[in-house]
Amino acid sequence: MAWVYLIVAGLMEVGWATAMKYSAGFTRLWPTVWTIVLSLASFALLSQAMKSLPLGTAYGVWTGIGAVGSALMGILVLGEPRDAVRLVCIAMILAGIVGLNVTSRA
Repeated sequence: MAWVYLIVAGLMEVGWATAMKYSAGFTRLWPTVWTIVLSLASFALLSQAMKSLPLGTAYGVWTGIGAVGSALMGILVLGEPRDAVRLVCIAMILAGIVGLNVTSRA
């Protein structure tokens, strides 16, 4: 169950990062509310996952999901650059996430 918590927490990290972008520096109410709600929920689920997963694995996977997901949201939704170097960097982060999963003892 810890892995489910961790994956959902990572997806919520993508959600709050995206909401923060739309909050325009916390000047728009509903994106700001979503940023706060999703970030608190993400931290709560990360905390639950860390009860049984190693710190380095849990935090690395959580931030990796957030980084890759946010980069993809930027590319797919916000029209950010999608050049080859950027995509290779995203792939390397994914490789790191997989590596942490494979070497985890929990």
